[in-house]
Amino acid sequence: MVEISTLIEAGFAARYAAALYALAFEQGVLEKTVDEMASLGKLMVESDALARLVRTPFTDSHTAGVLNEALKAQGFSPLVLNFVNVAVTNRRLRDLPTLVAGFAAHVAAKRGEIIATVTTAHPLADLQRTQLRARLTEAGYGSVRLLEVVDPALLGGMTLKIGAKLFDTSLKSRLSRLNYSLKGAA
Repeated sequence: MVEISTLIEAGFAARYAAALYALAFEQGVLEKTVDEMASLGKLMVESDALARLVRTPFTDSHTAGVLNEALKAQGFSPLVLNFVNVAVTNRRLRDLPTLVAGFAAHVAAKRGEIIATVTTAHPLADLQRTQLRARLTEAGYGSVRLLEVVDPALLGGMTLKIGAKLFDTSLKSRLSRLNYSLKGAA
């Protein structure tokens, strides 16, 4: 899996994010766009059908039309619809979750917020999200924006990356360490 923060900080996601941010600011709909992009990210996590569509390696005009109509029915603005259509046209539909996360990171950087990338095997529940924010506040991180990534390969637990610090409590890494220690004991 490609490190998402690397793609966000430098690369195509940063360019897409900066362009959308500038356009939304210019049109006076920045807050609405920020909210809609967050909703789009949440929708991609919660909707299995949309997640499958985004992961599809083949996109055509029919796929773009179906996606456009589905998002329009959800109430997304023309600006966000155009953003998604540009991603589809540029063959970046598979990268849409990264583009949404890149926009969130760009907004957070503009607002002076700290970005914490949380990778879990399953989407976080609202209670878990609230508890995680509370723990980060206790640890001295004031204004934190959570970027949530779902990676079923973790099996359980989570990884939390804040800047250069990585906290890994995933079941995958625990099993890997156990396997390594068992090999050393033999």
